Amino acid sequence: MNKLENFIGGKWITGDGEGQTLFHAVTGEALFQASSKGLDFRAMAEYARSVGNPALRKMTFHKRGRMLRALAQHLQKELPQFYEISYQTGATKADSWIDLEGGIGNLFSYASLRRKFPNQTFAVDGESHNLSKASSFMGTHLLVPKEGVAIHINAFNFPVWGMLEKVAVNWLAGMPAIVKPATVTSFLTEAVVRSIVSSGILPDGALQLICGSAGDLLDHVQSQDVVTFTGSAATGLKLKSHPAILRESVPFNMEADSLNCIILGQDVEPGSPDWEVFIKEVRKEMTVKAGQKCTAIRRIFVPEAKMEAVWQAVAVALKQTTIGNPKNDKVRMGALAGQTQKSEVLEQVSKLLAGSQLVYGSLDSVELIDADPAKGAFISPLLLVNEQPFRNTASHEVEAFGPVSTIMPYKTAEEAVALSRMGKGSLVSSIVTSNPSLARDYVLGAGPWHGRILVLNQACAKESTGHGSPLPLLVHGGPGRAGGGEEMGGVRGVKHYMQRVAVQGSPDMITAITQVYQAGAAGKEDRVHPFRKYFEELEIGDQLLTGKRTVTEADIVNFANLSWDHFYAHTDHTSLEGTLFEKPVAHGYFVLSAAAGLFVDSSAKGPVLLNYGIDELRFVKPVYAGSTIQVRFTCKEKIEQEKKLDTDLLKGIVKWMVEVMDETGEQVAIATILTMVQKKSDEPNK
Repeated sequence: MNKLENFIGGKWITGDGEGQTLFHAVTGEALFQASSKGLDFRAMAEYARSVGNPALRKMTFHKRGRMLRALAQHLQKELPQFYEISYQTGATKADSWIDLEGGIGNLFSYASLRRKFPNQTFAVDGESHNLSKASSFMGTHLLVPKEGVAIHINAFNFPVWGMLEKVAVNWLAGMPAIVKPATVTSFLTEAVVRSIVSSGILPDGALQLICGSAGDLLDHVQSQDVVTFTGSAATGLKLKSHPAILRESVPFNMEADSLNCIILGQDVEPGSPDWEVFIKEVRKEMTVKAGQKCTAIRRIFVPEAKMEAVWQAVAVALKQTTIGNPKNDKVRMGALAGQTQKSEVLEQVSKLLAGSQLVYGSLDSVELIDADPAKGAFISPLLLVNEQPFRNTASHEVEAFGPVSTIMPYKTAEEAVALSRMGKGSLVSSIVTSNPSLARDYVLGAGPWHGRILVLNQACAKESTGHGSPLPLLVHGGPGRAGGGEEMGGVRGVKHYMQRVAVQGSPDMITAITQVYQAGAAGKEDRVHPFRKYFEELEIGDQLLTGKRTVTEADIVNFANLSWDHFYAHTDHTSLEGTLFEKPVAHGYFVLSAAAGLFVDSSAKGPVLLNYGIDELRFVKPVYAGSTIQVRFTCKEKIEQEKKLDTDLLKGIVKWMVEVMDETGEQVAIATILTMVQKKSDEPNK
């Protein structure tokens, strides 16, 4: 029998002893042995901190993102072999698609997210703040990568997605990872890690793998580390209260299995399109991955008068679900991950049956295609009904981690919210309704108890990713029983692996540190107009103080006629009593247009390719006819851009601070505009 290996300190190492035997979920055949006995976990953590962390920290966000993209492209080429191994976990091809291609999709998503960050090793977080009357003292926040290691302890149900959705985030942030998958399906994780290592894409120390027990790894955590856990709430609590984690104040992110629920809105009638959407969603979430999803629907709340119609319709849908060998094209639901998982599910169902009745499925038999029920970890979908959900509370306390759900009645929309809360916190809840008022009341009422809420109906069902699908750009986690943590969430997730540090100083010093021009900092005036400089030649703080222009009544009238903006404040002298204006005021967009006329260099063609847009614009003081305006135009920030095609020009985006002042020196408008600027290496005729 083959023995899985651990990837430690840049080497593949076999643990001591026989370890744990891992079985084929469908045939019951012994496949592998897994052991981490004898490994030096302290050395493993130190290797990540001393080798992997410095290598990743030196890379900019853009380099890290391109690394993720290259890795995703590499893993896509290896998918056929991963699918073959995934079948051994009991997963159908559709189940495996979620795990494998969903995981790779996270790599692609976070690779693209690099564009939300500067081409630096750090990032500015939020707005800067002036802290003094004379504007000589200010503060801002920076995000810098932590100097530790991210330790991921994952669940058995998604051996690939569970790893990739986490490491994509910590790698983009600049931290290495130690991955400890659940042992029962770790053979699939090991195969993917082997492919990652062989690619040579990651720097040394960026990834290590434990196939087996985590041993004393948590004894060696330090304050710069981050620990994440996915699994049962009971195990998570034990890990979260580990003495070293408490002593070192180590951030601990927990995503625990939860009693997620779906609500059938009172407006949905049997046979309607929304009714069909509801029934389809329940069936899917009960049977995908054989119900072994932390986001699966465990509780189904329906209007009291529609109870029987709902459970009968769900039962008909479940009866159409073929079960058996996932390699058979006719099969739509595979096996649980192993016999241990099957026993645990049946034990939990027995607790649920104390206050509920079984209306579909069998506890001891299941009809299979191309599989032996005596050898594989198969189970029938089990649909229960709890007629008194406020009295029989086991449905809100006990989770059977398999194809098991319980239908319960509610009388009013307020009762539906109350029942949803009785799960004491979940990862996701859904409501199927086309009534905006019902949807709003449910979201606001149930929101504090759920990490994500899906409002589902016929309008979005075709393109909806569904109740059970966490998405890279949205947070995955939930309060209370669900663990109280957050994973993914786009930029939010990256921040979990970075230290936020407040930095105070003069505008000049903060500009130098952040490489983002701060209001009040000294500019760098040059005889060369900023629009005559290529991207590489521009420096943060390059500044132009323009000539002046006096605004006339004719300007205001002509702009009103050109734009068709005849708002009374610009054109009607007789309607200004009781307003903010003394006389007709210049259009704000005229002021900005006039400012552009002052700062744009129109003498000849230059490196500026186009106007890319406006990020921020404020009109802070009225401009009347007779006012004279002038512009202070400053290079605020430079953003690298990559070529999408070989024929593309090399270019970047430049943000400019535009300060429009009147004859008193006071600001009348302030904006951040963006231009696309060519790089010198692509200068024509070179």
